[in-house]
Amino acid sequence: MTLRVLVTGGAGLIGVGLVERLLAEGHRVVALDNLFRGQKEHLEAFMNIEGFDFVEGDVTSEDDMQRCAAVLGGVDLVHHLAAINGTKWFHEAARKVIDVNVNGTLVALSMAERWGARFVLASSPEAFGDAVTMPIHDVDESVFPSGEAHQRFSYGASKYLDELAVQHAVRDGLDARIVRPFNAYGHRMVSDAYGQVIGMLFGAVQRHVPMAVHGDGSQTRSFTHLDDIVEGFYLAGALDEGLDGSSLAGLAFNVGSTEETTVLALAQAVNETVGSKAVDIVLGGGYPGDALRRVPACERAAVKLGWKAKTSLQEGLRLMWTRLQSSP
Repeated sequence: MTLRVLVTGGAGLIGVGLVERLLAEGHRVVALDNLFRGQKEHLEAFMNIEGFDFVEGDVTSEDDMQRCAAVLGGVDLVHHLAAINGTKWFHEAARKVIDVNVNGTLVALSMAERWGARFVLASSPEAFGDAVTMPIHDVDESVFPSGEAHQRFSYGASKYLDELAVQHAVRDGLDARIVRPFNAYGHRMVSDAYGQVIGMLFGAVQRHVPMAVHGDGSQTRSFTHLDDIVEGFYLAGALDEGLDGSSLAGLAFNVGSTEETTVLALAQAVNETVGSKAVDIVLGGGYPGDALRRVPACERAAVKLGWKAKTSLQEGLRLMWTRLQSSP
């Protein structure tokens, strides 16, 4: 069955990968993006494909959302990925982060209800705040520090509120699901200071400058290759019910690798991947509120969606470096 799919934030890292997968499955797709962080050139390969359209616009605007629906002739599925991400933004532009992330979700939800469309929210492990236990399970409690300390959780707290809004919409009858991608990475990542760590590390290699690793590099993350992340989003939107026959409405899914890695080990792995182009690693600096450890438990995604991460970090870094070298 061909679906009419709206992907908000469709020019971002995950958005482009999801658009590509949806088109490959034969669906009709519109990508909406205001290009604040997304890059239109990443969608160029799809521009001449029948069934794809790009709309430059803002997810907080009902008029722009309705433009997308008009192009599609109706909407069956909304993948809501639009948000301001990047740790530097959390501290520098907290109010803008909150505005876009919360109000964008409220508009997208109301439009999905109006259209009678299924809804998939891109949330984040940041929605757990300072997680108390590891690994993080799908239904663990969220714990946030005082806002006086720092504004890092302008992002995480807004994602928590997004999840609350989705659950309220589900209570009112919307078929909505939540996906929390853990540290997605791929060759289309932002590589400047406003990006994420793997993009910045490879960016340093490409610019022939030292890699900057925050603190002593002992903080851990679970880095998940884009192909695996996209599969999780695709399944969350495509399945009418769980593989066990249960309803998926209102369920949140951690989607991430369980291969836990220190950031220092990550930098060393990037150097191993690039071989003779390796650069120095410099320790120090960082942002207040950075989590010391983050690793997911993904049992619900395995049972309900049949999903698991398949790409090792070593293989994912190799794939990313190969694609970076072939990119214009």
